[in-house]
Amino acid sequence: MGPAAAPDVRGARRAALAGCVLAAALLSVLGEADARSRHHHSGARSVSKFAEHHAKYLHPLWPLEIPGGQYLPVAWSEIPGWDSDDQLAALKTFRVSCRPILAAGRAPSTDKPLGGSLWEPCHAARSAHLTTAAEARAFFEQHFVPLQISRLSEPLGFVTGYYEPVIEGSPVKTDDYVVPVYRRPSNLFVRGYKQEAALPNGGPVFRKIGRRKLVPYYDRGEIEDGAIDGRGLEICWLKSQTDLLFAQIQGSARIKLPDGRVIRINYDAHNGFPYTPVGRILIERGIIPREEMSMQRIRDWMDANPDGAKELRRANRSYVFFRKVELKDDDEAIGAQGVPLTPGRSIAVDKGLHVYGTPFFITGELPIESPTAKTAFRRLMIGQDTGSAIVGPARADLYFGAGAEAGAVAGRIRHPIAFAMLVPKGLDPVARARSLPVPEPRPPAKTNKPAATPSKSGGRDGATTVPTPDSRPATAPSRPTGHRHRSYHSRHHRHLR
Repeated sequence: MGPAAAPDVRGARRAALAGCVLAAALLSVLGEADARSRHHHSGARSVSKFAEHHAKYLHPLWPLEIPGGQYLPVAWSEIPGWDSDDQLAALKTFRVSCRPILAAGRAPSTDKPLGGSLWEPCHAARSAHLTTAAEARAFFEQHFVPLQISRLSEPLGFVTGYYEPVIEGSPVKTDDYVVPVYRRPSNLFVRGYKQEAALPNGGPVFRKIGRRKLVPYYDRGEIEDGAIDGRGLEICWLKSQTDLLFAQIQGSARIKLPDGRVIRINYDAHNGFPYTPVGRILIERGIIPREEMSMQRIRDWMDANPDGAKELRRANRSYVFFRKVELKDDDEAIGAQGVPLTPGRSIAVDKGLHVYGTPFFITGELPIESPTAKTAFRRLMIGQDTGSAIVGPARADLYFGAGAEAGAVAGRIRHPIAFAMLVPKGLDPVARARSLPVPEPRPPAKTNKPAATPSKSGGRDGATTVPTPDSRPATAPSRPTGHRHRSYHSRHHRHLR
């Protein structure tokens, strides 16, 4: 958005456009002045007062614009819990994100608000030898400035939780394991991407028929009914569609096989239909109260209502395909940035707005200890993942790790909370605002008063006089045509100058 704390993004854009016009005009003025100085051999340089006054604004740095968001620069002391967090743990997670950032090269081109600005802090983090939370805190304060962010007209952001399920499965179909986990089909097509490339987690997806014909891909109901059976796409088999649905919602899973081996699967593609939260449907139908909603409540209801569960699943037409990943049993899941996630420090963010690796300090109360607890949550988190339901400047999914305990905590997180985004100092909007052009003071208005003439009765000095118009001649003298032409040409020429 525009200058700090301005909630009207359209106004900010208009201001930015006006600034661009002003800068262009300034460059034009200075260019004309330079041209005149080159053509005058006397050496006298003709530069307008406007150009002299605004010479330092030739290359203004516009403040950040966060689409759909508003922000307010704040001091570190104004962030509750900043002085008590373990920033050393956050720094370790930040360094993990810095590996692909540094490998990509300095300042990659991007249209996201932070652009390639994380390169400098990442470079500093790689060479810094820090061993305490206080030193790590000082590092972030040295290289970043905090901005309180939220959606336009909303005071807070919103968080949910996610985890990596551990599910019983089988490498082959049996009487108990009947639900296939599919890899990406070869006839799934996304415009602008090769079929073997990493695909976006949103937007239209097609099914290729022949060489040219494209139709929407199968939805969840069609796939559950066997639309892609028999193509050798099965990675493994699960006991229930509910297990598969929860793995798809989380984006990854650990499949524990009967012989003790574990298969690790990660999100690979989707079928092109928008995700519909099944919890929201249950709330709207009055089946589960909003304040009692959790993933465990959804699972309990679906287990107790098989027919209703089938209809509920198919209301969410979105379907996720997985890929098998080679990870050790104790390795954490891989996020969308391509790095291992850190429980309690990694978050999923809107990848259309944010750069992976961006630090966010999240402040509020969450039901961590129990469903009714109000546990203080004041922690520096790093954006390393994304999700189709994670949309907006202050929207995050908190990663809690793997297993049932992490799932119990993650399943009850649906809360408004405060966000502070840490912005590299090179993009400090307060510092950038100082380079914006300042308009010239408006000159005093000129007033054309008619000259006063003495009254007919005559008056003494200091007496009030009444202005009277000059007498109009009876007949206006005619002018030659050539004079009229010269007079018009003279007025037009003065106007151009």
